[in-house]
Amino acid sequence: MEQVEERRLIASAKKGNDEAFTSLFQNHYMFLYKYLIKLSLDPVLTEDLTQETMLKAYVHLPSFKGDSKFSTWLISIASRIYIDHQRKEKRERKRFEKARDDATRKLKWNITSGGHEWTEYMSQFAELDPDMRAPILLRHYYGFTYPEIASMLNIKEGTVKTRVHNGIKRIRKEWS
Repeated sequence: MEQVEERRLIASAKKGNDEAFTSLFQNHYMFLYKYLIKLSLDPVLTEDLTQETMLKAYVHLPSFKGDSKFSTWLISIASRIYIDHQRKEKRERKRFEKARDDATRKLKWNITSGGHEWTEYMSQFAELDPDMRAPILLRHYYGFTYPEIASMLNIKEGTVKTRVHNGIKRIRKEWS
């Protein structure tokens, strides 16, 4: 898009012309999308971040001074949104890990206070994701077959086998 045309669209969009902003959106969408896909490596997240960037640009368009190119302004918004997303995910991951550790500690206390033994295997088993724990538990503790487990968990039999294999492999690796 030509700079003169872009400036005209920006001025018109600042005055409330939604069609002008739609044109800006359409002209910069792929540029922004390609930047965010390279940054996030996740197509679904990229789509969300692109939409959020354009929404923020729409809301804050009156603050765009025109000192830089419009695409540069969009990239700065997109970058901040991506960084905020990463920070939020990190906080959520820490919160999840803390909750898991608290639950494991309570379970360990309940088991040992009930006169049972808490083994190192149980600690390592508790560290696995629930997606891996369930198939391992159903297969090796309760003795269900892979097809039965697949039916119970509503996943493919191959997925069950992979989760059981990878989970046990991880426990063995930690044990050695």
